[in-house]
Amino acid sequence: MAFLMQGWGQLINQALLIILLLILHHGSGDPPYGVTTVQWTFRLSFAIPAIGTLWLVYYRTYKMPHASRQLAAAKKKNNVTGYDVASLKMTCTHFGGRLLATAGGWFCNDVFFYGNKLFQSQFIAVISNNPSSVMTTWIWNLVNVIVSLAGYYLASVLIDNKFYGRKMMQQVGFLMCFIMFVIPAFHYRYYTQPMGIKAFQAMYFLSSFFNQFGPNSVTFLVAGEVFPTPIRASAHGFGACIGKAGALLASVLYNYIDTQTKFYVVPWFGLAGMLLTWLFLPDTTGLDLKEQERRWTYIRSGRSDEYHGIAIHPAHLSLWERLMGVGKNYDPETDLKQKIEDMREEWAGKERSRVTQDVGGDPVGDEYLDEDEWNDDVHHYFRSTTHADMLKPKAAGDSTEASRSSRGRASPVTEEKASTDAGPSTSPSTVA
Repeated sequence: MAFLMQGWGQLINQALLIILLLILHHGSGDPPYGVTTVQWTFRLSFAIPAIGTLWLVYYRTYKMPHASRQLAAAKKKNNVTGYDVASLKMTCTHFGGRLLATAGGWFCNDVFFYGNKLFQSQFIAVISNNPSSVMTTWIWNLVNVIVSLAGYYLASVLIDNKFYGRKMMQQVGFLMCFIMFVIPAFHYRYYTQPMGIKAFQAMYFLSSFFNQFGPNSVTFLVAGEVFPTPIRASAHGFGACIGKAGALLASVLYNYIDTQTKFYVVPWFGLAGMLLTWLFLPDTTGLDLKEQERRWTYIRSGRSDEYHGIAIHPAHLSLWERLMGVGKNYDPETDLKQKIEDMREEWAGKERSRVTQDVGGDPVGDEYLDEDEWNDDVHHYFRSTTHADMLKPKAAGDSTEASRSSRGRASPVTEEKASTDAGPSTSPSTVA
């Protein structure tokens, strides 16, 4: 829903240009255009949206003063590693196929997305009777943006649908873009003649619709979702970088080839994008992204084979990952026990922070900006079954392994207390 604001931005921008030209060109949109008219239209089209940008700066500065603290707390909690070389190597080793899918899909999409913008004038020259007027171009573009906006909205409706979702949406979008361009590529003469113009126009608008109801909406989303938080920004940025290379390719290449050759070239990027998606992109529809963080914790500690959670369920793995045997360790029963112990370690860490604060240590840390995510039953269960050593404040040299080794080993007192106090609502399965 946030991303579809791009569609509204395009619509308002095009309407604003039309209105400004009509005002400054004395109600006419036809050439010739005066230098003064063009200068004012151009400059005002940027100045008016600047008002919104200034409002955003004000709101961010004065209405969200703790935004940076929240970001720092999230980074600390998720052990964000940034440009840690070891993390980047692990990313390539464990998520190499996903990088190929997200970056390659983004590249193919941007060839389509920006390529459409660059040679839409050829479409308009065929389907309109006054292509020399910029107003004609803008009105047809306005229609195209409205069609695209419908695609954005349909994408927002079905992006989380378990019967459609992200991966299917991107595959179908790429396939339809391929079809909408490959047909006129090999019958270009027919579709540029009067008898084929309407079909030509329909295919162009459908390609815009399926581009938004497909890869343009999905590539931006999955490039973040398929990676855990500590490496998400770097992986997403890499995909965006490769995507812009696709836009650059289109803008340079189209200067050297004619319109029909463009049709010969462009469709295959849609087919390539569909194949990359089918083979290398996992489907994160319905997946709790916290599981990506849990899996990354195991990978970082050299225990990737010990992770048995839902993030490696075959439904959330790509075909390539399934062929490589990534999902062979999926075991929901074992994972249930591991999840409880992982929660215990996180709970114990917050308890140690409270103890440190209570005895005059550091002031309230960033972690207290977040609300308590556990209910009383969970607190009761962990207090009853956690070894006392886990709750002692750590010395500077204490390691995570030491904490992990003592995790879950309740003292005789707490074991007895757990057996008598912990009722059905505080059982391990309830906690998980």
